Amino acid sequence: MANIVHPLLTLLASLTRQELAQQVRYLKAENEILRSKLPGRVTLNNRERNILVKHGKKLGGKIKDVMTIVSYSTFRRWVRKMEDNTPASKKKSAKRGTGRPKIEDDVRETILQIRKETGFGYTKILQELRRMDVHVSRQTVKNVIVEAGLAPTPGDHPDTWHKFLKRHADTLWQCDFACKKKWTLKGLVDVYFMVFIHIGTRQIWISPCTETPNGAWTTQQGRNFQMHLQENDLKCEILMRDRDSKYTDLFDEIVKSTGGKIKLTPIRSPNLQAHVERVIQTIKHEVLNAFCIVTNEHLNSILRTTQNWYNKRRGHTERDHLPPLRQEVTFPLRPFSKDQVIRETLLGDHLMSYRRTA
Repeated sequence: MANIVHPLLTLLASLTRQELAQQVRYLKAENEILRSKLPGRVTLNNRERNILVKHGKKLGGKIKDVMTIVSYSTFRRWVRKMEDNTPASKKKSAKRGTGRPKIEDDVRETILQIRKETGFGYTKILQELRRMDVHVSRQTVKNVIVEAGLAPTPGDHPDTWHKFLKRHADTLWQCDFACKKKWTLKGLVDVYFMVFIHIGTRQIWISPCTETPNGAWTTQQGRNFQMHLQENDLKCEILMRDRDSKYTDLFDEIVKSTGGKIKLTPIRSPNLQAHVERVIQTIKHEVLNAFCIVTNEHLNSILRTTQNWYNKRRGHTERDHLPPLRQEVTFPLRPFSKDQVIRETLLGDHLMSYRRTA
């Protein structure tokens, strides 16, 4: 009996597979005909996509033989998207986490606080955070500062050049050489002189001139400058100068003998000597350019007058628009009148200034 039943079941199964295959072939041909009748691309909504994925996943790779609406790669993309959106995958991705963790608000505020209060750079801020057991990268510190609009600017440093000058202004001087053309029988000759300026009060001292600014002459002007300091009860703890070869070791020793220090500026950095450079420009533009010099005595006389005018009559913005050296004059409580104004002139009416009578 078993020998008869088994072949019969095999025949029935074979007939069933053949019938199903014929049905599939018919449905596929019908689907292709219907597809060709459509005007354009077939679009599916999410529900329709899910239905195709639900039934198509069971066929595996064999679905390529029956699908006609979309390509196999598109179908696989739908499958991956559905798998990524399952609750299990969401839970797994949330647990794993992606990207760099967000910086805490307290850390962000601390970075900005340190930056605003100290002006520290990225590395120094990072070091301060590490001392407080806060572990972030240097790039994170930079990102926080830049996003807050506190990007570094020229001179943005805890100890800027401006702060250095302000800190030492009371005992800091700058000096430099200047020259003026002198008319002689042999033509124009350069005549040199030295200009010193006190950063705190902006008062200046101008040396006598010479045609040969050698080391001996420069050393003598250093001595004259020290006498000027003693006579006016001034101090010079730091003297800034450039690296001109006319400065000798003896010149530096004269400054050091009174407890001062020499601060050399870097090569090709005239901006670090901006104060004395500006004074020399004022002397040339406002005084010397108006005169033709014929003798050294002539130039020395003009320079002495210029020094007195600059220190006692010419206003300066850093001195509340008053001269570097001025007497505290208390005017009586009376209305201002033009009759009180007196004009004073120097150098043949070239330099003019005004004052109010006491």
